[in-house]
Amino acid sequence: MIRYLFAFLLIFFAAFSRLLPHPPNVAPITAIALFSAVYLDKKYAFIIPVAAMIISDYFIGFHENVIFVYGSFIIISIIGIWLRKHRSIPTTLGVSVTGSVIFFMVTNFGVWVMPGSMYQTNINGLLNCYVAAIPFFRNTLIGDLFYVAAIFGLYELVKKIFPSILLKESKV
Repeated sequence: MIRYLFAFLLIFFAAFSRLLPHPPNVAPITAIALFSAVYLDKKYAFIIPVAAMIISDYFIGFHENVIFVYGSFIIISIIGIWLRKHRSIPTTLGVSVTGSVIFFMVTNFGVWVMPGSMYQTNINGLLNCYVAAIPFFRNTLIGDLFYVAAIFGLYELVKKIFPSILLKESKV
């Protein structure tokens, strides 16, 4: 029961945070995808970030690139499942950076490849697309590192203070 409540709270937190004013690409979705993959059943690794995106996109508005955005979070969740057996502070931070890079590469590839893109459909156009997105990558990286440290760190602190709230960690 506590796992379902926790999953619901993660979805709510992630969806609600996207509705609040924030710098572009500073959101907890990557952190929640990784956390869900590490501490909850595998299915939640995929359901929670995508559900949070769908709910918040309902209010913010869907766009033609959602498949690439959602796809990047599914890839990040797969990496989170790998993180279960390789968990340490440096590895978790490394996976967070990897998640930022994946989001950057996949979503900007989506911007470039979609019909009507303002970028030429050649290697120069792709490179121009990635270069133009660098300021957003900085925000993604800052947000992901902050939220991963906050969510994982807060959970580890809560485990020590209130061991009865401990989530039964999933096995691979």
